[in-house]
Amino acid sequence: MKKSDFWYDLPESLIAQTPIEPRDHSRLMHLSTPGGQIEHLHFYDLLDLLRPGDCLIVNDSRVLPARLYGEKSTGARIETLLLEQKQTDVWEVLVKPGKKALPGVTISFGDGLLKATVLEVLEGGNRLVQFFYEGNFYDILEKIGQMPLPHYITAELKDNERYQTVYSHELGSAAAPTAGLHFTLEMMEKLRQNGVQIGYVTLHVGLGTFRPVKVDEITQHKMHSEHYRLPEETARLIHETKASGGRVIAVGTTSTRTLESVAAKYGEVRADEGYTDIFIYPGCPFRVLDGLITNFHLPESTLIMLVSAFAGYENTMHAYEVAVREQYRFYSFGDAMFIEKE
Repeated sequence: MKKSDFWYDLPESLIAQTPIEPRDHSRLMHLSTPGGQIEHLHFYDLLDLLRPGDCLIVNDSRVLPARLYGEKSTGARIETLLLEQKQTDVWEVLVKPGKKALPGVTISFGDGLLKATVLEVLEGGNRLVQFFYEGNFYDILEKIGQMPLPHYITAELKDNERYQTVYSHELGSAAAPTAGLHFTLEMMEKLRQNGVQIGYVTLHVGLGTFRPVKVDEITQHKMHSEHYRLPEETARLIHETKASGGRVIAVGTTSTRTLESVAAKYGEVRADEGYTDIFIYPGCPFRVLDGLITNFHLPESTLIMLVSAFAGYENTMHAYEVAVREQYRFYSFGDAMFIEKE
């Protein structure tokens, strides 16, 4: 398939700039497959759509306040975005402007609370830097770092926690697993009371997930590798759910990629930790999922390709057409879709 097959026209006015309050009052498109029937609901209606014995698999990764503004020794301003920890205090970062950020250059952040030295220029232009500081690195980030909101969100985020899921725990993501932003703690408790169990995986979201597809033939696109962990208790929950006739429903594309990566690797779900560069597009098999909760994604992105693989290409593109016509809110702070197999 071609990249252009996944294009759709989106008015800029439908790109959500601020999150809905309360979280679970966002709209929810309920898409049933293979028939493609569509129902317009609200996110809290999931309480009626999920059944006792189902399980939700959520990504508990927590977003780092990873955008840092600093100065080089020359006084020039520079923006640094943490991407991935490589060693203790050594990170791969994205810098802007980057032309003069060469090995040996030092950068100061937060009036010297945090300093960095560029070690290496990596393939693709990212930098490897070493940080120097006193105290706890993550405490310093909380003080001086900013949330790495996507470029299409221009409104100021008044509360950093609004770009975290209520169940986020494991620090390490450069962007939020946004399908989970709709859940409240109260809603999750009601789901448990209704007999829906919740399992956790960790996939630290890197910016590679959002890297644009630059090749015309999508099968030639290469995904950036991201670290994941699937614990034993989650693997056990999935096996028990399947054995009892329940459904395994992933919250978000990151949870999906974690589950399907492990299943593709071993032929089954089991406890595992490692890196995945799995790229799921129409024609790829699904070994685990019975349902998917996800947001509405950018045109021609790997994320809309994953959704098309699960829901079917025609169903997905029609659903997006309907979402635009019905003025759903799109992208990170936008509305959600629940795709279930009939």
